[in-house]
Amino acid sequence: METLGIGLFLLIIMMMLLSGGIWIAMTLAICGWVGQAFFVNTQPGKNLFSAFWESNASWELAALPLFIWMGEILFRTKLSEEMFEGLRPWLNRIPGRLMHTTVLGCGIFGSVSGSSAATCATISKVALPELKKRGYDESLALGALATSGTLGILIPPSITMVVYAVAADASIIRIFLAGFIPSAILMALFMGYIAWWSIRNPSKVPAADPPSTLWYKIKKSGNLIPCSALIIFIVWVLIAGYATATECAAYGVFGSLVIAGYSRSLTWENFWEGLMGTTRTSCMIMLILAGAAFLTKTMAFTGVPRELAEWVNSMNLSPYALIACLVVVYLILGTALDGISMIVLTAAVVLPMIQKAGFDLIWFGIFIVLLVEIAEVTPPVGFNLFVLQNMTGKDSNTIAKAAIPFFMCLVVCILIITVFPDVVTFLPDYVMGKEK
Repeated sequence: METLGIGLFLLIIMMMLLSGGIWIAMTLAICGWVGQAFFVNTQPGKNLFSAFWESNASWELAALPLFIWMGEILFRTKLSEEMFEGLRPWLNRIPGRLMHTTVLGCGIFGSVSGSSAATCATISKVALPELKKRGYDESLALGALATSGTLGILIPPSITMVVYAVAADASIIRIFLAGFIPSAILMALFMGYIAWWSIRNPSKVPAADPPSTLWYKIKKSGNLIPCSALIIFIVWVLIAGYATATECAAYGVFGSLVIAGYSRSLTWENFWEGLMGTTRTSCMIMLILAGAAFLTKTMAFTGVPRELAEWVNSMNLSPYALIACLVVVYLILGTALDGISMIVLTAAVVLPMIQKAGFDLIWFGIFIVLLVEIAEVTPPVGFNLFVLQNMTGKDSNTIAKAAIPFFMCLVVCILIITVFPDVVTFLPDYVMGKEK
């Protein structure tokens, strides 16, 4: 228990530093330094430099800035408007009608952006004014957009998935493949609730547009071709084994540049803004990963993860009991931290516990991504809440309240993949074979 006492001491220091406003990356590095300087007979300075180098000198990690850049480029094009126009005719006779564009639009854009905030902001810019103009319920629209925007980190390619794969030393391609079926289930849950709400509240749903011809629908669907082609190409070369995840990210950047050029919305100004935005975001994430790698070294030297895993194992918790405990922990963390920080802060301790309990790391990757999605709409630190607050002027707590029903859809999705784990592992096992 002395080793666990060291871990508890470092945790207290970490919480004190975070509450004091210290950068997360610096907090991780400081905790790692304290642990090695006072509790381990080693050279913290040497380990610091090696950890920083090893964590960032990774070919797999090169996919991260490329996926971020792809999202930045598409964020500044007319892609979102084209998607909305392409989906609108097909939803006219479904309960909820155009409200479903919030889910479908976020799903389509999320599959090429990899960012929750970018997905939420892009679709909201187009969908909110259109829905308000047509008389749709604003509260339902805000709740749907806040939660559907999180699809950007569940539908591959995903920045959060890349970060988890690096932290867990897992296959990026397998985690990407594992995200498709859960994301489809989550979209179905969101759209199912919108349809149920619309049937229960017919007075709050505008009348349907006049029927349109099949030719008109097909013509409007042409707006979906650029985005759909990019998605299909990236997924195809990934599954077919023609390219690694990093090479797919490069193809995605090239494709997004082509789309932006074709739509004549690519200028030197937004190209430079996208490049600078990518640089800032990538540096922030990589610095956090570096600090987490140094803390991981400290944990390995002190033996805290091993001791904690043994302690959890000695409690003889059932798999469901362990998962329930982790859900509570991550929900609490989600009120104060962003998703990527949640992963890197806990990876050194949680992953050994998960492996000790016999869970599949690929399955756990999707599980933790769903919890990160919940964190994106959990006040006070909910990135998607901040995005919609800045765009609408509504208080973040008001938006969070509107998102509660969709929040419960996320919880239901977590229950589904927990009870039926094959939902997550089927596709990667089918495409790539079972891991040995």
